[in-house]
Amino acid sequence: MTRETIDVALPAGSTSVQVDATTPEGAWAVIAVAHGAGSHMDHPGVTGFTDAMNAAGVATVRFNFAYVESGRRMPGPPAHAIAAWEAVAAHVGTEHAPLPFVAAGRSYGGRMASMAAAEGRIRPRGLVYLGYPLHPPGRPEKPRVEHLPAVVPPQLFLSGTRDAFVQPHRQLEEAVSSCRDASVHWVDGAGHAFDIAGRRRPADESAAELAPVVVDWMRARFRSDQRPEA
Repeated sequence: MTRETIDVALPAGSTSVQVDATTPEGAWAVIAVAHGAGSHMDHPGVTGFTDAMNAAGVATVRFNFAYVESGRRMPGPPAHAIAAWEAVAAHVGTEHAPLPFVAAGRSYGGRMASMAAAEGRIRPRGLVYLGYPLHPPGRPEKPRVEHLPAVVPPQLFLSGTRDAFVQPHRQLEEAVSSCRDASVHWVDGAGHAFDIAGRRRPADESAAELAPVVVDWMRARFRSDQRPEA
């Protein structure tokens, strides 16, 4: 594991954010994972997922958004998060080439990745959303979908069937069908944090259970790039 800082160019000047990279032996792809709003890169909902991806032979890069580094609890302007994604993508391209690169994020972090991709600021081979926040809870009339059809790379949406951010389900399915190349994987009984009603378990375990779905999707996409299994 390697932890370092990278520069992020913001409108008011340059700042820096922490990144934490882990590359297992024989890695066949790399996935950068952003945290959700009000969280950070060391949250067990992030580390549980990245640990499981490492176990499957995927290199991982976790990072903080600039507002976390400055001690604030909630996000600033989307442009700041998009700039962070652009810096992380450039870092991955330098440090992990020629591995296929996937951009992923929990909730807000994934939505910011989608906006960065829609603007052409990042060019991953795919995007993975761990609980896409389609609209504020109870406000389906406020969808965050206008940019999604402009995303060129394949997209994978993982959502819980109890997630208040994607009710009704039909609204997410319609958003997915409007994209160039996208699919949704429903996690039965799961909420926005992928917690399942009546089943108590740590956040890192809930997150780790998402990894096999993502790995299978990535292997199908990057079959020609992956190394043979032992």
